[in-house]
Amino acid sequence: MRAAGRSIAARGRSHRSEARPRDGWWEARPRADRSRGGAAPTWRPWAALWFVLLLLAGVGRAAADPLRVAVISDLNGSYGSTHYESTVDGAVQRIVALKPDFVISTGDMVAGQRKPHLTRDQVEAMWQAFHSHVSEPLAKAGIPLAVTPGNHDGSAYHGFELERRIYGEQWSARRPAVSFVDAAHYPYYYAFAAGDALFVALDATTLGELAPEQMAWLRDLLAQHGGKYKQRIVFNHVPLWPFAQGRESEYIGDPALENLLREARVDLYLSGHHHAFYPGHKDGIHLVSQSCVGAGPRRLVGSAQRSPRSITLIEVGGDALRLAALEGPDFTRPIDWRTLPERIRSPAAELIRADLVKDRLEELRVEATAASPR
Repeated sequence: MRAAGRSIAARGRSHRSEARPRDGWWEARPRADRSRGGAAPTWRPWAALWFVLLLLAGVGRAAADPLRVAVISDLNGSYGSTHYESTVDGAVQRIVALKPDFVISTGDMVAGQRKPHLTRDQVEAMWQAFHSHVSEPLAKAGIPLAVTPGNHDGSAYHGFELERRIYGEQWSARRPAVSFVDAAHYPYYYAFAAGDALFVALDATTLGELAPEQMAWLRDLLAQHGGKYKQRIVFNHVPLWPFAQGRESEYIGDPALENLLREARVDLYLSGHHHAFYPGHKDGIHLVSQSCVGAGPRRLVGSAQRSPRSITLIEVGGDALRLAALEGPDFTRPIDWRTLPERIRSPAAELIRADLVKDRLEELRVEATAASPR
C-alpha cells in the first residue's frame, strides 16, 4: 500500500471560509522588564520582515487547505418507517465534529417504494423524520447537504410518481449553499463546483442505462465544464457495476456511460445501494461503493463478513484524491483497505482494490480516537 496522505485530526477542523489557527510557526517571547534591569526590546527591520513573511506563509497554507467532503448513504429502515437507528445519529454527530466543507448523500434517505403504496402523509412523515435526524443538525452546524435520489426516496419506476414528486418538493425547499454550475434539473441531477473540483449528481434509481436526456445533459456538461477543474467527481445511488452479494444484478452496467466518464477524465464515481464499502478501480475510473449508515449491511462479493456501517471521507487537494471510511457505531476507526478483497469479480465486471492500482486515489489517514461524549 502506498504511503497515506494527510490526516484529518480527530478534533475536526474549521470551515474553509474561516481562519484556521496554526501552531508552531513562531514562539511567543516575553517582553523585557525594565523594572528588573532587563534591556528594552530593539527594533530590527529584518525581524519585522520575517514576521510578515510568516504571516503571508500562513495565508498561503490556509488557501491551500484541501477540500474535505463526507459521504453518507442508505440511512433508512424498514418500509414506511420513521425510525432511524442510533448509528444515524452517531454518524451525523461525528460529521459535525469533523466539520467537512459539505456532505454528500448517495441516496435512500427514507424508506419508500413500498407496495401497497404509501400515502402522501406517510411519505412526508418519513421526510420529516429524516430532516430531524440528519438535515437539521447539519444545517445548524452550517454544513451543506447535497443529495441524490435513491430508489426508496424517489424511484423512477412506474407507480412511485408521488414519492418522486415529494422528493422534489422536499429538496427544492432545501437547496444546499454550494456554487451551482447547472441546477436546471435539481434535485434530481445537477452539478456544482467546490475548490478545484466539479461535482456531478446523477439520477439513478432504476437498473440499466440512464435516460437518454440525462445522458445528453451529462455529455454536454462534461464537455463544457469538465476541463475547467482538476478533479471531476460523480455521485448517484445505483452503482455502475456490482459490489455486494445478493445484489449482483442491481447495477447500471452501461458501457456508454463508462466510456463517457473515462473520456471526460472523471476521477471518482461514488454510489450507494449495495450497503458495503469498497474502493474499487476499473479501466481508469475509481468506483467507490458506500456502506450503509442505517439498516442492512451486506457482504462484498468474495467476502465472508458483512461490511460495517460507515461514513466516507474524501480529501481533494490539487491533483490528489484521498479517501477513508470510518466504521460505526462511533465512526472513529478507519476501515483498513487491506482487509477488503483485492478484487471483486462478478459476471458483469472485475473491480480492483484502488490501492493496488498506481493511480490518483490514496487511502486517507484518519486518527482513530475515542468518540466525543453524546
